[in-house]
Amino acid sequence: MNVLTDLLQLMQLNVSVYHNAKVCGDWQINEHEIGQTCFHMATELGVKLHIPEHGDYTLACGDLVIFPHEIPHSMKPINKLTGPQQHVSFNTELAGVGMLCGKVNFKHQASHQLLAALPKFLIIKNDGCTPWLSHLLNLIQHESYQTDSNETVVINKLSELLFTYALRHYVNLHDSEIGVLALYADTKLNKAISAIHATPSKQWTVEQLAKIAIQSRTSFSEKFKKVSGWTPMHYLIWWRMQLAWSLLKSGKSVFFTAEEVGYKSEAAFSRAFKKHFNFPPTHAKKNSV
Repeated sequence: MNVLTDLLQLMQLNVSVYHNAKVCGDWQINEHEIGQTCFHMATELGVKLHIPEHGDYTLACGDLVIFPHEIPHSMKPINKLTGPQQHVSFNTELAGVGMLCGKVNFKHQASHQLLAALPKFLIIKNDGCTPWLSHLLNLIQHESYQTDSNETVVINKLSELLFTYALRHYVNLHDSEIGVLALYADTKLNKAISAIHATPSKQWTVEQLAKIAIQSRTSFSEKFKKVSGWTPMHYLIWWRMQLAWSLLKSGKSVFFTAEEVGYKSEAAFSRAFKKHFNFPPTHAKKNSV
């Protein structure tokens, strides 16, 4: 799934774990920040998850729930505990449920297309179909029991892997849906996308891309549109603009960026960029980080 990796690298996702502790007592945890991309995992025992208007779910140890845009929800232990709610170290003798909660931020605006292609929430079960989830759970549990419980760098990095693997898992299971992720999941169309990602500056034609996808021009165009809602040239321009946005934000000149993404003149690139983002490339460069 190299094309998905390309997109994730471009977006520069960053995970910040805001809760990693054992929750004891008669407790309930509610939503943290409405609209924020976030996830939860029970790393010891399990929880009952309630999502208004969607239903009730049981998350066993290692099950993962992701909210592309956090909506109201609540979690509480499967087996009721007693006493006041406490958030304590994993090394405590108190009975409780291990809870890992984090938020995901993206530095690139391309994240909008990714998040729009996802459902309101994803629940990924820790079972034989997700061995990666079990392996990451073991590493998270090991790190959480280290004496320096305030160390979050490793937990954050492991959580980035959780999110990345979860997206790949979702794409592999939902190749029949419409959107950019479904486009990446299609075996033949994926070949054409990979070619675009490898050399975005090439003056691609639909015929060339169809040949790479081992399809006729008509079949390729029709399937591309059906799967993604876009034409092949629409995707090519979109990808070039995402790369351009990233290059400009990194401080590259407009002239350099135009050449890198396949435009023969700075003026033609500036027109395409403004049409796509509704502001000129010089504006993006001024606000580079």
